[in-house]
Amino acid sequence: MSEPPTPPPPGGPPDGADPGPPPEPAPEPAPGTPGGTPERHSGGGPDALPAVRAVGLGKTYRLGEVAIPALHDVSLDVERGTFVAVMGPSGSGKSTLLHLLGLLDTPDAGTVHLDGRPTDDLDDDTATRMRRDDVGFVFQTFELLPNLSARENVLLPAEVAGRRREGEARLRDLAGDLGITDRLDHRPEQLSGGQRQRVAIARALVNDPVVVLADEPTGNLDSATGHEVLDLLRRGVDARGWTVAMVTHDPNAALRADRIVFLRDGRVAGEVAAADPDARQRIATFAGV
Repeated sequence: MSEPPTPPPPGGPPDGADPGPPPEPAPEPAPGTPGGTPERHSGGGPDALPAVRAVGLGKTYRLGEVAIPALHDVSLDVERGTFVAVMGPSGSGKSTLLHLLGLLDTPDAGTVHLDGRPTDDLDDDTATRMRRDDVGFVFQTFELLPNLSARENVLLPAEVAGRRREGEARLRDLAGDLGITDRLDHRPEQLSGGQRQRVAIARALVNDPVVVLADEPTGNLDSATGHEVLDLLRRGVDARGWTVAMVTHDPNAALRADRIVFLRDGRVAGEVAAADPDARQRIATFAGV
């Protein structure tokens, strides 16, 4: 009597059977989506270095023979995954501080550490690369290129960085979060102010920067649209781990942050947690109203 055939191994095909083609690999989720690759600069343990650290910054501008001091010995940490607002009257040094943090200008004294790296002696190429890859900028006037579509404006930093494919994956995610999916093929002139600022925020985030620096991001918007933009930034910090430093003169905008730092005459004049019950009164006292 012949031997019975050997049973197949559990879950495998019978002996001699064609196993068929291997299963298709599951598509990879886009970076920053649930189950996808973590965002490049998000998170960090409790001992993580700040996203940006300013130590003893000083800056003086010259107009002919006249020296115009802008910042004096300013130190500031922007922790990862937090939202920091910087408030101060006109001429207090807010924009100068933002420019120094974003490597758009160099300090006369002190240093900026970006993602734990000192930036004192960077050559032009390295500074340009860090500014492109590690800092996202959002401006009051949007600064979108008028001859490009919203999609092209957003993807421009990724294309310059040689990461267009990654940029397109992030754009799908960002466009949904920011509510601009149906506006990506429109040019800036075809968009409302709020839509333009949403596009600008997407552009700032497309390279997954260490920090987003926002200079009066609601300054050219009506109050309702400005509130929507602040909601987007707040949700991004809370849900996505974005890091945002925002310059503003608006107390209501500042109170959407985690922490408010006051500048006066180029110096840090104090700070308060936005959740502090006395925060609004502290802002009023600082502003002298």
